[in-house]
Amino acid sequence: MSSQRLSPDLLDQQPGILPNHNTLLALPEKIIQLGTGVLLRGLPDYFVNKANQQGQFNGRIVVVKSTGNGGTDAFAEQKNIFSHSIRGIENGRQIDETVINTAISRTLSANTHWAEILKCAHDPEIRIVISNTTEVGIQLTDDDIFASPPASFPGKLTAYLYERFKTFGGSPESGMVIIPTELIVGNGPKLRAIVLEQARRHAPEDAFLKWLEENNHFCSSLVDRIVPGKPDADTIAEISARQGFKDDLMIVSEVYRLWAIEGDSHVRSVLTFAEADNGVIIEPNIDLFRELKLRLLNGTHTLASGLCFLQGLNTVRESMENAETAAFIADIMLKELAHAIPYAVDESRAQEFGNQVLDRFRNPFIRHQLIDITVQYTAKMKMRNIPTLLNHYKNSDTVPVLFAKGFAAFLLFMKPVLHQENSFFGDRNGEMYPIRCDSAAYFDEKWKNASSTLDLAQEVLSDVSLWDADLTLLPGFADAVKEHMTEQLIVK
Repeated sequence: MSSQRLSPDLLDQQPGILPNHNTLLALPEKIIQLGTGVLLRGLPDYFVNKANQQGQFNGRIVVVKSTGNGGTDAFAEQKNIFSHSIRGIENGRQIDETVINTAISRTLSANTHWAEILKCAHDPEIRIVISNTTEVGIQLTDDDIFASPPASFPGKLTAYLYERFKTFGGSPESGMVIIPTELIVGNGPKLRAIVLEQARRHAPEDAFLKWLEENNHFCSSLVDRIVPGKPDADTIAEISARQGFKDDLMIVSEVYRLWAIEGDSHVRSVLTFAEADNGVIIEPNIDLFRELKLRLLNGTHTLASGLCFLQGLNTVRESMENAETAAFIADIMLKELAHAIPYAVDESRAQEFGNQVLDRFRNPFIRHQLIDITVQYTAKMKMRNIPTLLNHYKNSDTVPVLFAKGFAAFLLFMKPVLHQENSFFGDRNGEMYPIRCDSAAYFDEKWKNASSTLDLAQEVLSDVSLWDADLTLLPGFADAVKEHMTEQLIVK
């Protein structure tokens, strides 16, 4: 493997890698994106890059990081160029290809480049906002939109839109198309409501509210592609040797891709990158896509990740290669969750989608770390699975025993044994693991004060403030959870 790093200089020296790179690197900025995570780079940025290479969008992305640079910054060193390894099965054919993505023009830190970020609001060509700040990012807080920067994502967005409003005098054509990709039902309207409230609290002009409401499009969207975190050392070495260069920004994804965006003809006219790939769907209603993905793929991930991890497994692939956990994953998805989706979904459609998901979980190229799936575990459980559980009991008086087992594993996973500074850690047979969840302190207190494991389960299940429902009122569910908690769910 060459020791050279992927960069514009390398592309100049080896034009065969990307022959038209100079043209692509000179394209104007058209999108501002809040987040540098692998999902955004592996899906929205993938579609933009593909459209640019086909001459269909011809625009680049300004990326806003929520944290400072913090030492070596690969984005700066590589001038924001990165490689994207796409590996898996599509229509029965094995795919193993690499794409060089040049869609990102700049990465700016919200903490240190806020004035420069606000200057982007002055550019009439930047008409699109994309975000992914996890499920807990879209929340109304007591924020100050005039801070440098505001603390919350909605506060930052409100400040940015206010800057744009002032710059263009509230002209209708200066309105933005705003696409949150956070996995929240109705993420577009929810973000819109928070931004409007921030504007009411802080912005002095009534005309700003009118402009926000009439000229800006907050589009609900759904993203679906497995893009694990940083590849492991063996995968990096293998791909780097084949590519012939180093890339500290390398991402790996499956072939499957879907970005469903709720929008009208105006939204479609702005998002011209959608023409480059049939994985981008712009429709007036995306509820079906959202519910299938949220309840079957994400819901299964959430209910299975803690269980499989506590059993000593580390990746989704390993979980699908283990007969016991593979059966749990398939059965909870197809026999329990598919029948209880809180939306009118044809049974055959749910089964078809579920079987597609199982094939994706079996992808031999993807090393999706279970510990990464447990990030914001409690918020994910509430958002993805509790509505399905409640709907199950609307239609049946049977206990969803596999759901109960997955929930029991969640409670055991969320047992901190070490609190170090602001971090909490659990114990898997002597191995410390991070509990990266905003509710970690809550569970630390609950576990410490509980007289027994069963008492802990009763306390948490009955906490309406946590679940917006008393789960102990669901016939037989609490008993099933408690029974599973006394089983050997943690590998010894």
